[in-house]
Amino acid sequence: MSLLHLAIISPFLLAIFIPILYKLFRNIHTGWFVLPLPILLFSYFLSFISITSTHKTITESVPWIPAIGVDFIAKVDGLGLLFALLITGIGSLVVLYSIYYLSKDKEKLNTFYVYLLLFMGAMLGVVLSDNLIVLYTFWEFTSFSSFLLIGYWYDREKSRYGAQKSMLITVLGGLSMLGGIILLYIMTGTFNISEIIAQAAGITENPLFIPALICILLGAFTKSAQFPFHIWLPDAMEAPTPVSAYLHSATMVKAGIYLVARMTPVFASEGLWVWLIAGFGIATLFWGSFNAVRQTDLKAILAFSTISQLGMIMSLLGLGAAALHFDDVKNSFYGAATLAAVFHLFNHATFKGSLFMVVGIVDHETGTRDIRKLGGLMNFMPITFTLAIIGTFSMAGLPPFNGFLSKEMFFTGMIRVLELDIFNFETWGMLFPVIAWIASVFTFIYSMVLVFKTFTGKYQPEKLEKKPHEAPMGMLISPIVLASLVIIIGFFPNILANSILSPALESILPNNNIDVHISFWHGFKPELFMTIGVIALGILLFLTLPKWKRVYDFFPKKLTLNRLYDNGIELIQSASNKLTKTYMNGSIRTYLVYIFAFFIFILATTIAVKNAFIFDTSNISSIGFYEVLLALAIVIGSISILFVNSRMTAIILLGAVGYTVSLFYVLFRAPDLALTQLVIETISVALFLLCFYHLPKKRNEERNRFKLTNAIISIGVGAIVTVIALSAHSNKVFDSISEYYVENTYTEAAGKNMVNVILVDFRGFDTLFEITVLTIAALGIFAMIKLRMGGKKKNENK
Repeated sequence: MSLLHLAIISPFLLAIFIPILYKLFRNIHTGWFVLPLPILLFSYFLSFISITSTHKTITESVPWIPAIGVDFIAKVDGLGLLFALLITGIGSLVVLYSIYYLSKDKEKLNTFYVYLLLFMGAMLGVVLSDNLIVLYTFWEFTSFSSFLLIGYWYDREKSRYGAQKSMLITVLGGLSMLGGIILLYIMTGTFNISEIIAQAAGITENPLFIPALICILLGAFTKSAQFPFHIWLPDAMEAPTPVSAYLHSATMVKAGIYLVARMTPVFASEGLWVWLIAGFGIATLFWGSFNAVRQTDLKAILAFSTISQLGMIMSLLGLGAAALHFDDVKNSFYGAATLAAVFHLFNHATFKGSLFMVVGIVDHETGTRDIRKLGGLMNFMPITFTLAIIGTFSMAGLPPFNGFLSKEMFFTGMIRVLELDIFNFETWGMLFPVIAWIASVFTFIYSMVLVFKTFTGKYQPEKLEKKPHEAPMGMLISPIVLASLVIIIGFFPNILANSILSPALESILPNNNIDVHISFWHGFKPELFMTIGVIALGILLFLTLPKWKRVYDFFPKKLTLNRLYDNGIELIQSASNKLTKTYMNGSIRTYLVYIFAFFIFILATTIAVKNAFIFDTSNISSIGFYEVLLALAIVIGSISILFVNSRMTAIILLGAVGYTVSLFYVLFRAPDLALTQLVIETISVALFLLCFYHLPKKRNEERNRFKLTNAIISIGVGAIVTVIALSAHSNKVFDSISEYYVENTYTEAAGKNMVNVILVDFRGFDTLFEITVLTIAALGIFAMIKLRMGGKKKNENK
């Protein structure tokens, strides 16, 4: 295993030891044991910049399931490195922030950091895997670990609801993505992403191409909260603020962005790919920004702003995919749209991460996130206010912060859509710059709401749970670092040009040769006037917000996507309960009827359709007199059980059948099996007698009665099993394995008892697993007994 693979799985390895460290060092915040790992990983991935900046890649492979072409291939290119740096860099800051945010005395830190490490490792696996099956495995692990993180405060109903909602939506999208991966494999014969990209030109005409495209996009849209799948993200804000800062600004919600960027070289040749990504992206941008303005919870504002910003990045990736339809990509702006997407992806992680931490500080120091209760905090929390100004102004696209630069590039992309003469963009494409500008106005408004409604205005101490004060420096370090990046990248954007942005762009648009150069001043162009218009109208609408905010009241509260989701879940649960009650009546006999009836139908149908019944008597041994007698004894004993009314008599007859079977083993010269059978039968009969002795006698209505359905099912099962046994004996496709055991029992296992050798050596794992199952069952029974005894003691104490 390479060092790169070790870097990916290292969070999983550390997670194993976190509960132990938590228990041994209760006086030390567990985060201090976690913090060194993301810092080391960040430093390790920084060393790859010198390689990827020359447009080279590093690939390491470990065999996993080579029979179907599934190997754990770790690949570091420009795009993967960008995400790896975000995951580990912001991960380090989040861990540091959580050390001061979460109390070691009040919170279960062992579970929190285990979940966080699992998520970190899963995200690294997603962005650094070059095999789609491995990527999908890590992809679903992000859903699982994020479910645990969102539901960390599981005693809160909203936390459980948000965790379940995110899990259902993202996992269903992941299953759709798996379908797309399988379709790609059918078309290309490989799961390797690099090989699929190499074959992209040859699969565009395949009838499975469009279904695969749609399935892949469903996975990406659900994970990155694109409209209409965005509804899970606001409810996920019930997670602790460090989780929101990590998952919902820089990592998990960017996984769908990553997938679209990674698969662009495969699907960009299809116009549907461009339209779907750009269309859903611009719709998400508008809907997220429009709804952010109406929110009163600070984290809810950030949630909808995240949805909006993700839509912005997605729309740029969609338009940027058009670059692959031009021979001269360098002179085409469409490649620059992809550059804007990559640049804003980085910028968004910095300013949104810092804003989530700022909101966490406000909540931590005041006890509320409701802007209706907040105000005037600037005097109490000057540093936090400064950080909020930097983050919100960058989010609003104001100079001199990094968000202004990528927002200007976004406007450039939207304006140039009007020049796009493919895929009918010359018609409906004119809506893109209009929607983009309107959405930017709402972005400006909610940015101003977030900072000024919180830190300026009237101070309302009577509505606060705590007296506000500045956060401790340990909690401020992480947002200060991110805010510093917002300013530094704003003034010196080209420090990322050749080291980060250009290699990532090369991964999305191979052989693009785009000159990556970012500057503040582009002259008096439409983008500048659009920005001026956004600021002017945004200020006006912000100042008059109470007058026009009532427009949201016109939207019917009952006709929402959230209500549709809730009603759908209730309908599914109600229908499931009704369906279950039709066949789940509590009778084991009824359940056995269902199982055996299905068993008879499926096997009988298969035998009939495949004409599989074969009866060949040539290989059957002669039947002796004693064997006939024993068979008759078994038949008579079995039938007699059906007609006796005493449980004791039935048990004795059942034991007699078992003892008779052991005599067959004696006749067939298998004394060890006969002895085993006798021991098992003796123990079983004794246990049955012991248990049934204490049961009450049967009432008259419980006496055995003939039931036609039971008779048909019983005869059918016996007949089907007999037919299968005769057919299997008469139609042997392979030579019997018994000869192998005869030849190798002594030479390979040094044992003379063949049965023992088979159980202990040849089928040792099978025996081990059976023992394991029994051990687990025994532990379960022991735990239930202990719980019952503990419950009795509590009742006695009461």
